[in-house]
Amino acid sequence: MRASLIQIAVNEDESVNSRRERVGSLVRDQAGSADLVVLPELWTTGAFAYELFAAEAEPLEGPTFEAMAKAARDAGVWLHAGSIPERDPDGPLYNTALVFSPEGELAAAYRKIHRFGFDKGEAVLMSAGQELVTVRLPETVAGVTTCYDLRFPELYRGLVDRGAETLIVSAGWPERRRSHWTLLAQARAVENQAYVLACGSAGTHAGVPQAGHSVVIDPWGEVLAEAGAGEEVLRVEFDPAKVGVTREQFPALKDRLLGLDAPRR
Repeated sequence: MRASLIQIAVNEDESVNSRRERVGSLVRDQAGSADLVVLPELWTTGAFAYELFAAEAEPLEGPTFEAMAKAARDAGVWLHAGSIPERDPDGPLYNTALVFSPEGELAAAYRKIHRFGFDKGEAVLMSAGQELVTVRLPETVAGVTTCYDLRFPELYRGLVDRGAETLIVSAGWPERRRSHWTLLAQARAVENQAYVLACGSAGTHAGVPQAGHSVVIDPWGEVLAEAGAGEEVLRVEFDPAKVGVTREQFPALKDRLLGLDAPRR
């Protein structure tokens, strides 16, 4: 399976509409060289541009949806279109990831469960999703996650229980915690014996430099490809069958003990 992770740079001088057009062109450029394309989190606004969330929030089937559906169809690829600030018809905002089929149909939508910021930013401005989401691709089942989710291994265990073999992480991860980015991505791959495709962003979001360094990791924790700090397209070919082989050769997942009581103190 061929994947392209497009590590988009968010430039505050570039309008959201211009960025949509540019990203659509980058997706179309992957035609013939990728089966799956992955974009970063909140690339329309920048993941740390909190003041833009409400102003740029759009309905699920808004302008970004339309532009990315067309791009997926034009390129003939599965497209994880990163995430958008979604405004629900009832009012709440969500950080929502969109996945499109090569026909441009919506295959999955995931509202981010773990919101970053503690008592400010996304954690205050956006509501939490409630549902784990997987999508069946032709050669693998993908689990859909977003940025801060990466720090919560129980979420990924839940995706594996739903059949996930490839774990997609769309992120706007800050440069000052880049070492955590690679470490956690490798941990999620090893403990779940799954591929991890982690696509970050470049540039500076509201004064916060981004880590970049998108990465693809195999079920043994080996890094297959890693980007640099700037905008680039990270291309990689991987064999989804390796997940089954790994889980058979080293069946650690079968030794999970569920329902254990918490230790007494």
